[in-house]
Amino acid sequence: MAAVLATGAGKQETTYRILGAISLSHFLNDMMQSLILAMYPLIKGDFHLNFAQIGLITFTFQATASLLQPLVGMYTDRHPKPYSLACGMCCTLFGLLMLATASSFGGLLCAAAFVGSGSSIFHPESSRVARMASGGKFGLAQSIFQVGGNAGTALGPLLTAWIVLPNGRGSVGWFSLVALLAMAVLWGVGRWYAHQQRSGAFKAKLRQGGAESGLPRGRVAASIGILLTLVFSKYFYLASLSSYFTFYLMHKFALSVQAAQIHLFIFLFAVALGTVIGGPIGDRIGRKRVIWVSILGVAPFTLLMPHVGLTATTILSFVIGLILASAFSAIIVYAQELLPGRVGMVAGLFFGFSFGMGAVGAALLGKLADVQGIDFVYNICGFLPLLGLLTAFLPDLRRGSKGVSAQAEPAIAGAK
Repeated sequence: MAAVLATGAGKQETTYRILGAISLSHFLNDMMQSLILAMYPLIKGDFHLNFAQIGLITFTFQATASLLQPLVGMYTDRHPKPYSLACGMCCTLFGLLMLATASSFGGLLCAAAFVGSGSSIFHPESSRVARMASGGKFGLAQSIFQVGGNAGTALGPLLTAWIVLPNGRGSVGWFSLVALLAMAVLWGVGRWYAHQQRSGAFKAKLRQGGAESGLPRGRVAASIGILLTLVFSKYFYLASLSSYFTFYLMHKFALSVQAAQIHLFIFLFAVALGTVIGGPIGDRIGRKRVIWVSILGVAPFTLLMPHVGLTATTILSFVIGLILASAFSAIIVYAQELLPGRVGMVAGLFFGFSFGMGAVGAALLGKLADVQGIDFVYNICGFLPLLGLLTAFLPDLRRGSKGVSAQAEPAIAGAK
């Protein structure tokens, strides 16, 4: 990481070395986390679990992350902790080891809680690092950061199919080596972060592009509420695919576990690709337009998917993942523009809320699948993207040609 530390502290330029390092860390972090979801068919058989218990595992993991992330973000806005990233990865490491050795359902829940705690520390501070390294290209920086996580999530099912399923749950312990690699990368990022903190450019980098929006406080609060509702629709639907898509394919099309995992990978790969696209497009044409297309535009495909064959299901799942994923970078940056100077709190709130909605969604949809069947779940969830109509009530913060508000442009120019 010596090259990373060589980056000038005072220049307000996009620091791609740091963005690459934090994206790699996100890749490794979310790859390890996705092992929990991808292992559900194996865990369900080993411990004789029902869908409600599967949902409870997801609930424990994601609720732990969602409750802690806003608190971590608020604290680190006031007291930045450069090396907390590496420390958070220790929690993920411990959770993986518990997952490999758990002998009871309670042990699985504890493992999920530790992995969720690691996530709660990782995401707010990583989002802060991405903004510090953005050089004003906020959407691009968030996309680079998030695509690492989505790519890692996509790879998890393949690694499970290739490594864990043939060798048993104990083989998860080998992924502790991945956690150690992530800790080494994050320690280097922490050194760069600490160097920035000691320099005079630290606050300028966090405040760049962050002039007040000029909106009344009530309008800002209402806009944040709308954004959270859109996150709810996105992640409640994603919970149905992330947690139960393999079961749906096995039930409806009689696929094997390995074949279903490959289809899950295709969907998750599309999510990663959509994340790359959404941020830069938001920088160019405005966040609100991206949110419009991403949330509401996916509705025809989600409504159609439960009624088609296997090939069409695969194609639609790819299209859904691609379009739906493009919104989150735009939502995060839009919210940071509404609440300038609160990078950690905003990141913690939205990442935490997304985890929380995934947790609630997994638990409720699991119970619904037990009662009404897995096909019913996908028919109902297809209507969720219609909540994208609420985007019409968001204020348009875009004034300039590059997707930056007029108030923000002087701040960026002054920082440079």
